[in-house]
Amino acid sequence: MTRLLVTGGAGFIGSNFTRRAAEQGHEVVVLDKLTYAGNKENLRDLLDAKKIDFVKGDVCDRGLVDRLAKQAEAVVHFAAETHVDRSNLGADDFLRTNVTGTFTLLEAARELKIGRFLAVSTDEVYGSIAEGAAREGDVLNPSNPYSASKAAADLLVRAYWTTHRLPVLITRSSNNFGPYQYPEKVIPLFVTNAIEDRALPLYGDGRNVRDWLYVLDNCAAIDLVLRRGVDGEIYNIGGAAEVQNVTLTHRILSLLGKPESLITPVADRPGHDRRYALDSSKVHALGWAPAASFDDALAATVEWYRTHDAWWKPIKSGAFRQYYQAQYTAR
Repeated sequence: MTRLLVTGGAGFIGSNFTRRAAEQGHEVVVLDKLTYAGNKENLRDLLDAKKIDFVKGDVCDRGLVDRLAKQAEAVVHFAAETHVDRSNLGADDFLRTNVTGTFTLLEAARELKIGRFLAVSTDEVYGSIAEGAAREGDVLNPSNPYSASKAAADLLVRAYWTTHRLPVLITRSSNNFGPYQYPEKVIPLFVTNAIEDRALPLYGDGRNVRDWLYVLDNCAAIDLVLRRGVDGEIYNIGGAAEVQNVTLTHRILSLLGKPESLITPVADRPGHDRRYALDSSKVHALGWAPAASFDDALAATVEWYRTHDAWWKPIKSGAFRQYYQAQYTAR
């Protein structure tokens, strides 16, 4: 059993990881600012059962970070602004949370001599991959403010290993999907829109390729890297499920029995990367492989959103609907 400080633990991947860690008997303290994509309801059962501790706060708050990190044996850092479209509209929050927040945590971990610091990153730092697959040592080539901020954070984490020998690890995963994902991302957006018979806004020609990874498989890989990874190393975590966006859209509609007429082409996203792909041989060598096939995981995810409208319908009202309308109506 380990005492973990999990930042961003009320977000999508963070809440799924927190659930796994609590089930394994770890002592977990979640630090989350509860911005628009952070949702305490993602942890409701754990909170009601008093299986975790929750602190609302900012990863840039050094005093708070110090207080919480003093009690931790390891930090698992999920907290981040992650939506590319939002970063294109304004990068301020992305730089503050993703870069300054990571720096604040690293400084606390260095001074307090934290035993392990795992930073959760993304395949988007490699940029678009025309052929083959990105390896951990490849040059970073981010295409938008979001991925640039994550690349900067990764470089900072690595610098703390090189300079201070802080025992850091970085995981870079491909596109995650599954329960509790904020419905601005493509799978929950398209699933919930289809359920409501609303348009599915498909960017460009729809032939952009993403490698899809079920969030529970990613959490298992992160857990493994935290336990067995080599200090200072980076581990790619890919789902080995490359799918064009247009194909993904048709599969979602088929699973829900909805007509293809709901597909609505919209102008492409600025700087839209064509393809992501990861070489995950390093994490496979640790003993990890995806447990769920893409088709089975997608079906389970669609069913989760179909049966959890009490979770997503409140989110898709109010501020979300205003953002969504502004984002896509003009395209």
